[in-house]
Amino acid sequence: MPDHAPPSPTTVPADAELTVSVKTLCAFAARAGDLDLRFVPAPSAQEGLAGHRLVQGRRGAGYQSEIALSTRVGRLRVRGRADGFDPQRGRLEEIKTFRGELDSVRANHRALHWAQARCYAWMLCEARGLDGVEVALVYLELGRDEESVLAEHWTADALRTHFEDLCRRFMAWAEQEAAHHAARDAALPALPFPHAEFRPGQRDLAQAVYRVAVAGRCLLTQAPTGIGKTLATLFPMFKAWGRQGVDKLFFLTAKTSGRAIALDGLRRLTGDATPLRVLELTAREKACEHPDKACHGESCPLARGFYDRLPAARAEAVQVAWMDRAALRQVALAHEVCPYYLAQEMALWSDAIVGDYNYYFDGSAFLWALTQEEGWRAAVLVDEAHNLLDRARGMYSARLDEAAIGPVRRLAPAPIKKTLTKLRREWRRAQQTQVEDYRAHDTLPAAFARALQDALAAMGEHFAAHPQEAQGALQQCFFDLAHFARLADSFGTHSVFESTLGDDALAIRNLVPAPFLAPRFAQSLSTTCFSGTLAPFGFYRDTLGLPDDTATLDVGSPFRSEQLAVRIATDVSTRFRDRARSLDRVVGIIAAQYAAQPGNYLAFFSSFDYLRSAFEAFTQTHADVPTWAQSRGMRESERDAFVARFAPGGRGIGFAVLGGPFGEGIDLPGDRLLGAFVASLGLPQHDAGNECMRERMEALFGEGYAYTYVYPGLQKVVQAAGRVIRSEQDVGVVYLLDDRFARRDIRALLPAWWEVQAMRGGEGGVLSLSCRSSA
Repeated sequence: MPDHAPPSPTTVPADAELTVSVKTLCAFAARAGDLDLRFVPAPSAQEGLAGHRLVQGRRGAGYQSEIALSTRVGRLRVRGRADGFDPQRGRLEEIKTFRGELDSVRANHRALHWAQARCYAWMLCEARGLDGVEVALVYLELGRDEESVLAEHWTADALRTHFEDLCRRFMAWAEQEAAHHAARDAALPALPFPHAEFRPGQRDLAQAVYRVAVAGRCLLTQAPTGIGKTLATLFPMFKAWGRQGVDKLFFLTAKTSGRAIALDGLRRLTGDATPLRVLELTAREKACEHPDKACHGESCPLARGFYDRLPAARAEAVQVAWMDRAALRQVALAHEVCPYYLAQEMALWSDAIVGDYNYYFDGSAFLWALTQEEGWRAAVLVDEAHNLLDRARGMYSARLDEAAIGPVRRLAPAPIKKTLTKLRREWRRAQQTQVEDYRAHDTLPAAFARALQDALAAMGEHFAAHPQEAQGALQQCFFDLAHFARLADSFGTHSVFESTLGDDALAIRNLVPAPFLAPRFAQSLSTTCFSGTLAPFGFYRDTLGLPDDTATLDVGSPFRSEQLAVRIATDVSTRFRDRARSLDRVVGIIAAQYAAQPGNYLAFFSSFDYLRSAFEAFTQTHADVPTWAQSRGMRESERDAFVARFAPGGRGIGFAVLGGPFGEGIDLPGDRLLGAFVASLGLPQHDAGNECMRERMEALFGEGYAYTYVYPGLQKVVQAAGRVIRSEQDVGVVYLLDDRFARRDIRALLPAWWEVQAMRGGEGGVLSLSCRSSA
């Protein structure tokens, strides 16, 4: 494990000002006690602001609201905005909103609230020459609009002592952080590229990333496997770091394997000498040490006294600096704190953060919220960005099932049962006139939306009065309804409201996540979305919401034309109506290639049913060929075993579903994979849901069929074919088993390095396209 100790504070100019907000100062220096995450209905940000305005509006003439304050202790500048001051009463107020009983406000939260109020009180005394003030916490219960006021009188001298004590605790850390930032910013511009030279195409990509980072723009880039995309995107971001004043770099991935690749790239770039703090964010369920316990001090030993032990754990973590999952877990357990929440704390003090898409793009995204709160200048790298569209659609979709809500309704307390019964009645009414299994609506029924809000209000009031009951199925029902209600509040042309009779479900399905993601792209310093398959660029720019001035780059392939033979079977149709008739031909082509060149192959099909038919037909007629097949719901160990069958020098054929885990993200270089067969264009199923999407895409972008079917389908095909050639030494073959691949419009969507060099009619209706590098 590398030891990245912070450099000496003497590397920072002695007169350089260090700035911190009151909120951050108190969160760092005043928190104590247990980590306590027991659910209590919390006001939304909008409700909190409305509550502040309500309290401020109740005060008399002369009351002063939102007072900007700033002071300096040594070279530490502290700034913030006090909620309110009553000059006549000499009372400084800190306003907090909540639901339920005042006793439900956790002790550690109340201590933090007092610390903030006292800081503002001293800053006000200093600014206005006051000898003392009354310091008040005003708690507004939103359900009843009732205020509870806790007040105490402080002299200015006592407030100054309290304030300076907090500043002293923070100052040593702030000095260390300033020294770290200065050393980091000095080192990154001189960072050498870790290899003697760039690979073909790698320099083009790195230059483009640098240019957009310096210009503060976004980039969509398609770059083939094998050129080193990870290093080609990380390296220029570090080069641009100081020039653009970057605070954080987020490297976002779709899968765990992507995080490992990103961490490997960071390790190779920075080594042990560069003063860069790297943090890996891991999902809560994977990081939790006690999954059988609740997240509060009365249940989990790692939550008990968490904030008392956090300072020592935090101090060691920044010394370690390389905070991947294993290293951070070691630090956390040594100090008996929760690894997951230690990682959340260390996001504040890290430079490069590697994590899943959802940490930045989800509706309640952790990194996005911190970026807003802390005012970070964040640069973002989105790996395998073709996955972001479907992932984002899922983030901004919601589904309610009668089968899940029904049992909760029957067992719920009377006030909740009443509102859930009303919700169910409006649910039924919304489906009354429906005769088809599926129906899409452009709006939500107003009565259903009101019933949904009533149910949430009743559940919130119940949990506030009985916090011990906020668990289990009732709590999950509340979360599901709340998620649905949030999406209902932001409903628009980007989504549809769906009702399904067959499974008695209602859903808000997002079709175009652009309105939700656009602010994330717009407010990043620069975002680069990169993938081996990210064309056409307009499709991803439109659906993801990237800015109009987003730059694009299609990096030429480094591979030679003789490395890959691409063959289109023009006498095969894999359309649903033709599959049975063409199955023997598909099996024959697979068998003939294997017989001509025995080795490892992957055969991809559009569905599990089609895969099973092909697998059974092949094994019946070619029992001597080793075969293995993907099954539904494979566990991680089963997926690993499937991939392990592709051993160097091995022989056999793996049957898989196109678009599944074996169609991308697996690396089988050399003779671990000699070729692939793709028996499908990958087009999504023509059903009522997709036809609804086609109509919406046509209305929004004028390319309904292409945006719904063609582009997503061909992306899966190209990803699957990309498993074959992984390095400049690989050779292989790809069979595209459908006559539609020979169409000019379809061929135009295949990678540029698959350009037709010579076309000749092959035996048995096989059209051969030899590949030419465009590098």
